[in-house]
Amino acid sequence: MTPVTLSGPWMEFDLGTEMQVLSWAMLRPGFTRTRRILWREVRNADLTPQFDVATWLSGELAARGADDAVTFLTSRDIRCYTEQTAQVGGASAHAVATTGLSNAERVGQRLDRAGADWGTINVALRLNSAMTEAALLEAMSIAVQARTAAVMDAGLALPTGVATGTGTDCVAVASHGGDRPYAGLHTEIGEAAGRAVYEAVSRGARDWMQTYGRGAQPMPRGAGPIGPMADGKDG
Repeated sequence: MTPVTLSGPWMEFDLGTEMQVLSWAMLRPGFTRTRRILWREVRNADLTPQFDVATWLSGELAARGADDAVTFLTSRDIRCYTEQTAQVGGASAHAVATTGLSNAERVGQRLDRAGADWGTINVALRLNSAMTEAALLEAMSIAVQARTAAVMDAGLALPTGVATGTGTDCVAVASHGGDRPYAGLHTEIGEAAGRAVYEAVSRGARDWMQTYGRGAQPMPRGAGPIGPMADGKDG
């Protein structure tokens, strides 16, 4: 049975057991422990500039009995999620992603997104290795590298260059705690992690591009604010 379940507006990735998780998610960021990662689908109308998003989301999680979960916000239709597993020797990786590019950016540059729809790429990666925190940090670097490569290969052209991600991306990487000290590109677990994330985000980016086209133009400055983390119809 798939560890991913949909119950709109929620999506849950069941890790199977409590694991160490590293992320910069809005709730429970940094190093923490949990057995599940959640997505909460939102729309512009859900949030306003004055809205306390963190307090609202905390209440939503409490009502769901999910205070323990690392949680993403996304405007991408959660039914459009993509997932990919990869096995390299004894190492395995399972990536789940929602991919929206409506607020895409080129790294080192910024577009004026005031008044525009916002999107995001959210990736959760489960690894079967028992890692030190340092190795988990290295695995995070592989996941982000794979995400960036997938977005660049999608070829979304911006006034500042080819998109490398969005302004609101988030990645969470889960593993067992242990003494494995490394997880780089030369390792089996690094190869599996990179392949799983790349394929999941690549398919999601292709799906988004086919639906919304290859242009992502910023709105004129002063077109009007939207709430923090609020997203448009397309993600």
